[in-house]
Amino acid sequence: MEYILTIMVLIAIFVILASSYNLVIGYGGLATVAHPIFYALGAYTSALLGIHFGLPAVVCVLAGAIVAIVASVLLALSALRVAGDYLLIASLGFQLGLLQVIKNFEFTGGPGGISAIPNTITGPWRTPVYLLICGSIAALTVWLIARIVHGPYGRAITAMRDEELAFSALGRNAMTIKVVVFAIGCGIAGIAGGLYAFYFQYVSPEQFEVLHSAAMLTMVVLGGMGTTMGPVVGAVMLIAIPQAITFLNLPPAVMAPMQGIIFTTLVMLFLFLRPAGLVGGLSKDRMAGRTATEKSSAGAAE
Repeated sequence: MEYILTIMVLIAIFVILASSYNLVIGYGGLATVAHPIFYALGAYTSALLGIHFGLPAVVCVLAGAIVAIVASVLLALSALRVAGDYLLIASLGFQLGLLQVIKNFEFTGGPGGISAIPNTITGPWRTPVYLLICGSIAALTVWLIARIVHGPYGRAITAMRDEELAFSALGRNAMTIKVVVFAIGCGIAGIAGGLYAFYFQYVSPEQFEVLHSAAMLTMVVLGGMGTTMGPVVGAVMLIAIPQAITFLNLPPAVMAPMQGIIFTTLVMLFLFLRPAGLVGGLSKDRMAGRTATEKSSAGAAE
């Protein structure tokens, strides 16, 4: 039971991560792969503050989010002046460079990472309490992003993403919206990093490598980029499936390739059969069904 609850905590953390990444890349249209580094900044900041200063976990996590926001603004003010492949390359360089800094400083633990992070919740109810906290923050994240993208500011974000030139011609500042969207998404990733650090009590650089960028992107694409519930579905799928495979008790030499094959197969199937993702594809199917019904009704009336 403890194992299942731990997996659910991990799913909740990745729902926060995937939803925040979807805000940046799906709704904002900002092609960046650096999202895991803001996750790392939140985790490392929270861990170091908890170890060396003994601050409450809530303060540490919020400080991690602030550090992630500041770093995202610094990156955005320079990198967001370019677009497309250039932004992708700039964000990748930022991620790899900062990871090298983390690996080569003694106070960050170097390649070995940081352990002995304070345990803020003890006792047999530790995991259920963390699940309640992480699940509540995940639900709040999904709700907050939905409020942002479906409100007046969300329409401005969509207009900026789809027609930036026309948006700027109307006198709106596209750069400001890009920076704000980027900062909100990265700040939420910082919160996820703090939650991860205090629950698992260990962080290391390899947990935030480029491979995790691919995992987050896969969650968003499979679930449905630019949809509210798509990243939730994608995070549940990509965390739950590998854990389900472990119950088969297969040897590691078979299990690792099987996970890679399953992920690759899922990506290929969705690219060809549902390019809009699972949730996005279902939404389009419903819209098509309503359109067909309306046409049938109109034909019958005639």
